[in-house]
Amino acid sequence: MKIRFYSSVIMLGLLVISSCNMQKEKKEASPKVTFTGKEGEIKLVVLDPGHFHASLLQKFHQKQVNDTVLVYAPDGNELSQYLASIEGYNNRSENPTSWKEVVYSGNDYLEKMLDEKKGNVVILAGNNLKKTEYISKAINAGYNVLSDKPMAINTENFELLKSAFDSARAHNVYLYDVMTERYDIMNAISREIMKNKELFGDINPGTKEAPAIKLESVHHFYKEVSGNTLVRPAWFYDVDQQGEGIADVATHLVDLVHWICFPDQTIDYENDIAGITAKHWPTIMTLTEFSRSTKLDTFPAYLRKYVNNKGELEVFANGTINYSVNGKNAEVTVLWNYQAPQGAGDTYNASIRGTKASISIVQDKSTNYVEQLYILSNENDTDFENKLSSAVAGLQSKYPYIALSPVSNGKYLIKIPVENRKGHEDYFGFVARKFFDFLVQDSIPEWEVSNMLTKYYITTTALAAAMKN
Repeated sequence: MKIRFYSSVIMLGLLVISSCNMQKEKKEASPKVTFTGKEGEIKLVVLDPGHFHASLLQKFHQKQVNDTVLVYAPDGNELSQYLASIEGYNNRSENPTSWKEVVYSGNDYLEKMLDEKKGNVVILAGNNLKKTEYISKAINAGYNVLSDKPMAINTENFELLKSAFDSARAHNVYLYDVMTERYDIMNAISREIMKNKELFGDINPGTKEAPAIKLESVHHFYKEVSGNTLVRPAWFYDVDQQGEGIADVATHLVDLVHWICFPDQTIDYENDIAGITAKHWPTIMTLTEFSRSTKLDTFPAYLRKYVNNKGELEVFANGTINYSVNGKNAEVTVLWNYQAPQGAGDTYNASIRGTKASISIVQDKSTNYVEQLYILSNENDTDFENKLSSAVAGLQSKYPYIALSPVSNGKYLIKIPVENRKGHEDYFGFVARKFFDFLVQDSIPEWEVSNMLTKYYITTTALAAAMKN
């Protein structure tokens, strides 16, 4: 009897504790925020802004965004650099912003953010190893999250990211990544051209050895942003924290493959993706080059495992991923050099072969490092120029400044004046506006969510394959 009595007491106690915990959770649960598009209703929370992309999302003011921004971050150079960028935007003579940054920089910055539950949209751009955990905890606390890429840099992160998307549905909040390159006019026009089946045809399947879809992105460790030398944090050179090139920059390229070639189509990684293979190799950097980029005199302890017997740092930032999507073979390549040639910067090249025509985006020495878009007829079609002219005329309703110029037999340049092209830093505002529109609509297209998961499945699976090789 005593045993039964004590058991009953224990069970009753557990039920009371459980009930209290449930009541506490209900009490602490943040109410669903309804967005209407009114001025100042977006209240930003910037969490651990270790990458300059965090400040670029605030380069231009948007009426829907409140001027007061809550910042939770560890104290240090990364926070100082972020705040200096914001101050620069506030004090510039042309189109100044009016941000009021409220900063908490204690070591418990993450716990403080989760406990205070202020704001309604978390901005993430920083150390990529921490990012997936930040996403998961912010989502579970009831925040909407706009995250810089990549949202996952390894297969463990990917599993946590899948759970975060499930949690977002359960909490009725939204998670979205910053895919800026969709707003490059070359990619946008390529997408429209490919919709014209009479002109472009269907995507050529290609082969693994000769893919029909090839994209290449070249970046540089030492560079200038907004007219100032970019000081990289030392962890940027640690692939365990930043991610390798095929898990980081390749997210943009994989996203473009799907966004350009399969517009608004849901791509499921379990059914539509096959044959993922990859290879990777390092960029070699001297201590002098590293110091110039980071302002540090020595390699930190966590980087010494990447230092070769010549005293040079080996950063596995370069790589190629091959895979097929819906039966079409694609290849994406990421390259990181230390510094761009004189007069050049980051570059992007792409080619997509259709059954009737091919698209080529070129940005190299032959174009003076200015992106150019070419269309090439793949067959002896005497009416090709008329079809292309008609397609360009249709695009001129949205892009009135573009024109068609013949280059050689069957090859044409779609001329886009440089002065009419938006810059990379402008794209961040466009992505933010798109995300805020989703919040007002209280919906994100299902293909966006599925394709985000597919993208990170490809990049993290590719990384695992490259490391095995």
